Amino acid sequence: MSAFTTGDGKRLHYTDTGQGKPLLCLAGLTRNGLDFSFLAPHVPEFRLITLDSRGRGASDYDSDYMNYSVPREGQDVLELLDHLGLDKVTILGTSRGGLLAMALAASDPGRLSGVILNDIGPVVGTQGIARIMAYVGKTPRARTLDAAAADLKAAMEREFPGVPLSVWRQQAEFQYRATEDGLALRYDPALHTALMEQAATGAIPDMWQVFEALNNLPLGVLRGANSDILDQETLEEMHRRHPGMISGVVPDRGHVPFLDEPESLALIRRIMEQT
Repeated sequence: MSAFTTGDGKRLHYTDTGQGKPLLCLAGLTRNGLDFSFLAPHVPEFRLITLDSRGRGASDYDSDYMNYSVPREGQDVLELLDHLGLDKVTILGTSRGGLLAMALAASDPGRLSGVILNDIGPVVGTQGIARIMAYVGKTPRARTLDAAAADLKAAMEREFPGVPLSVWRQQAEFQYRATEDGLALRYDPALHTALMEQAATGAIPDMWQVFEALNNLPLGVLRGANSDILDQETLEEMHRRHPGMISGVVPDRGHVPFLDEPESLALIRRIMEQT
C-alpha cells in the first residue's frame, strides 16, 4: 500500500496495481479500499486503484470532522490523480463513492473517462438511510472477527441469501480491526457527528441536477435486487435522463453487491470498453 499527502496535510493511503486502463475504486461511507478485494482477482486486465478516504482504513483521521464531506473528499480524489499523473480515470463508486463520482462529474468532468455506480443514485432510500445511521460510529457488539462474521450473516441473510459465512468473515476483517479490547472500527467514529451536523444545515444539492452532469460520459449502474438504497423506480428514471446508460440488477444482493458477481463483472467490462 502506498500513500500521498493532501494539500491540507493529510496522509491518505491507496493501492495501485496492474497495467491496463485505470479504474479508480471509491468505497462506501464507512468502508475502505479493502472492499474491492472481492473484485480485484477478476479484473487483471485493468490498472486497479483503490483509495482509503480520509478518516477511513489506513488513512489519517481529520481533527475537523466537517472535512468528512463530499466536496473535500472529491478534492482528495483529484489530488490523488495528480499524484499518480493521471489526466483521466474511470471511477467505480460504491455508495458514497458513487456520490463522489457524480460530484466530480459536475465539478471536474474533464478528469473522468467514465463512471460506474455501485448501488447508488440521485435518490437514496429513506429506510436505507435510517439503517446506515443506526450503526455509523458504533463499535460492534461482537468481540472477535468470527463472532462479527456470524452477526453479519444473520443480519444480512434476507438481502444476501446464501452468502457463505467465509465471505462474511472476509467482510468482517475489512470493516473491523481486532484489538486486545475487542473489535475496533476501521474509520473515525466522528463521521457520525459530521453526517448529523451536515444534515442539520439543510444544504443538500439537487442530486438529479448533479446526476445529469454524467450525460456526456459512459455510465453504468449496478443495483442489488434487494437494495434499500437504490430502488427500481429511481433506476428507471436514471435511464430516462441518461439514455446511453447501461445497468445491471444483481440477484440475491442488497446494499451493496460485492462486485465479483457475473452481472457486476460484465457491466464493469462493458463500461471500460467504452472508455
